[in-house]
Amino acid sequence: MNYYKIGTIVNTHGLKGELKILSVTDFPELRYKKGKQLYIVTKEKNIAVTIKSAKVQKNMYMVVFTGLEDINLVEKYKGLDLVVSEDEQQGLEKDEYYYREIIGLTVETIEGETLGTIKEIMSPGANDVWVVNRKGQDDLLLPVIDDVIKKVDLKNQKVTIELMEGL
Repeated sequence: MNYYKIGTIVNTHGLKGELKILSVTDFPELRYKKGKQLYIVTKEKNIAVTIKSAKVQKNMYMVVFTGLEDINLVEKYKGLDLVVSEDEQQGLEKDEYYYREIIGLTVETIEGETLGTIKEIMSPGANDVWVVNRKGQDDLLLPVIDDVIKKVDLKNQKVTIELMEGL
């Protein structure tokens, strides 16, 4: 079975097993819902955990897992990733993509010039920004807007863009 990262446990909070989660999912309200099953990735195996409670605090999710309501039980999980199983994936609308589908795609201009590959996705505000790794040059920051992103071709692992003035 495949698993997909939805967050990283960055720290503990208090003494009752609460964990600070840096979320990397587009569906946090679904992923961190009471009763949801997630997995903590350890070197040995993925540990199944169930959310007892979750809340948002300063752009972090504060989560308590059922049966792990003590700091001594969760301290060892700091720095580890949280994942969901493949069958927990959300259906997407047309022209929506998972981060894992976009990262690694080759970026070409509408003229056919290859610029590089997408190495990261940032979500600073109104729209995502795709970070393109270019050989011998600084990274290119592409705003994910219709004026720039002309075509996403997952089958051929390629994104076609139109460079705007200033990019």
